[in-house]
Amino acid sequence: MKAQLLTMSTPDGPFTILARDGAVLASGWTAVPAELTGQIHARLLPADFEPVTELGSISAAVEEFYAGNPGAAMAVPVLQKSGPFRGHAWDVLRTVQPGHPVTYTEYAELAGNVRAVRAAASACAFNAAALFVPCHRVIRTDGSLGGFRWGLAIKESLLDRERELAHAAPQHLSSAPR
Repeated sequence: MKAQLLTMSTPDGPFTILARDGAVLASGWTAVPAELTGQIHARLLPADFEPVTELGSISAAVEEFYAGNPGAAMAVPVLQKSGPFRGHAWDVLRTVQPGHPVTYTEYAELAGNVRAVRAAASACAFNAAALFVPCHRVIRTDGSLGGFRWGLAIKESLLDRERELAHAAPQHLSSAPR
């Protein structure tokens, strides 16, 4: 099965998206597609990629994010596969409001098990669809950034961008309906 491959230029560097049938399989701040494929579940892993120049609503959502509307990315379908807790935790991440990060403990509680902090952190670590499943919105209890697959400088940039938007124009931050 073939997937589409698009690398976009963003203020945070190249952003590559692997998509199939209008859904994101993997995405992240890299120009190297091989850096994305290891996060895709074996049953979803495409055999080949077709380079494209745009991905319709998917690439438009990335442009919207950087233009000040982070909610558009939450309306983009994402195709990830894992166990029940992780799958649910990824859905929960899409409800965390831009500009209002949660701690790993709060994230575990939102996902339904306050004691599952490590499992919640693992859901962030294994999230293939960065930006569309906003794992960058989860921070440590002490307020420090914690980890981020694409580097702490990008995580900080994303959080700063969303914080500024939250203070400047709260009407743009609501998540789009799913």
